[in-house]
Amino acid sequence: MLSVLGNTTYRRLFAAQVVALIGTGLLTVALGLLAYDRAGGNAGAVLGTALTVKMFAYVGLAPVINALAARWPTKRVLIGADMVRAAMALSLPFITDAWQIYVAVFLLQSASATFTPAFQSLIPTVLPDERDYTRALSLSRLAYDLETLASPAIAALLLTVLDYGNLFLGTVFGFLSSAAMVAISALPKRAPAAVPQASLWHRTTLGARIFWRNRRLRSLLALNLVVAAPTALVLVNTVVYVREVLLRPDTDLALALACFGMGSMTVALSAPRVLDRFGDRAVMLAGAAVIPIALAGAAALSLGPAGSGWWLLLGLWLLLGAACAAILTPSPRLLRDASTEDTRPYVFTAQFSLSHACYILTYPLAGWAGAAAGLDRAAMALAIVAIIASAGAFLSWPRHADTPATEAAGEEQHGEQPALRRTTPRP
Repeated sequence: MLSVLGNTTYRRLFAAQVVALIGTGLLTVALGLLAYDRAGGNAGAVLGTALTVKMFAYVGLAPVINALAARWPTKRVLIGADMVRAAMALSLPFITDAWQIYVAVFLLQSASATFTPAFQSLIPTVLPDERDYTRALSLSRLAYDLETLASPAIAALLLTVLDYGNLFLGTVFGFLSSAAMVAISALPKRAPAAVPQASLWHRTTLGARIFWRNRRLRSLLALNLVVAAPTALVLVNTVVYVREVLLRPDTDLALALACFGMGSMTVALSAPRVLDRFGDRAVMLAGAAVIPIALAGAAALSLGPAGSGWWLLLGLWLLLGAACAAILTPSPRLLRDASTEDTRPYVFTAQFSLSHACYILTYPLAGWAGAAAGLDRAAMALAIVAIIASAGAFLSWPRHADTPATEAAGEEQHGEQPALRRTTPRP
């Protein structure tokens, strides 16, 4: 897996991703403390609103920003986004009112909605070999999982000797370091394409239209919802399971979340070998089949005697993490196969936006249903969502799908060439 780091450009881009992720992790901790400092007992409402603002920035702005930035060199887009994120992080310690937090978070997350899809769409060009690209996807998934474990630990260590406001400086350093790594990378240049000459509306909706015309990408739409169901349950309700259902100490919350991350890391490490042997369809649909079963187990967990089921919770969270990674790790391969170099930024941006839209449904379902009706009904509702979405994924991704070019027939518009390249898809 580490052999892909021999590619100098990818190594620098991967380093940029890692330092930016650490900076984002420090920001999460610092933002929570800032919200409590500014709003006291209303900190939860402030953070909830900030997270909602984040999702709307991801869903609503990402396609528009990508369409506007399509005319600009990728390196300038990435560096500019990092600089905006650094500036917003630097402004946060000086905020005095809650509404200012919302504005800063909106601008920061809008920059992230610009950076992430552009960065992800660049990697297939840097690593054109399929095996190298798969290894890069595994490394990326591993980086995300390690960040969820490392950033809180780093933040806790820094807070023993520093005020929480200094965590924002760590965030700024992460984003500036990311910009520096991108600046010294020799990025491939894209040739002028016909797509940017189309109207803004056409470019904004191009990625979503490609998704709708491609049967495997329609399946990926459903799989995004499958992943959102357990992720929402774990992130929103793990603390309730640990403290109220299982009567465990606060330290066990970190252990439960770590099990979810360990399951994901295990699959990420084995993904290159497993995907070479079984292919994208078998691995991703297997993950989709496991998730509803594990969610049903989580629903039953809260019905047992109080304080029992700790080891079952850890096992279920480990299984859910592995199943989510089985879907998330290979998904960029589908995006790469369904796009050309010209349309790739639009397809990756559509995936970024549409996948985050799923959380607008599952986050409230996990939180509000859990508070109003109990964890068992919340987990069961999410299991039903996952079952329906899994069925849609299975039906949309037959064993012998049409070629991307066939699925994209009729995409020509404004004088463009068909959006998808003529290749035979992997099973």
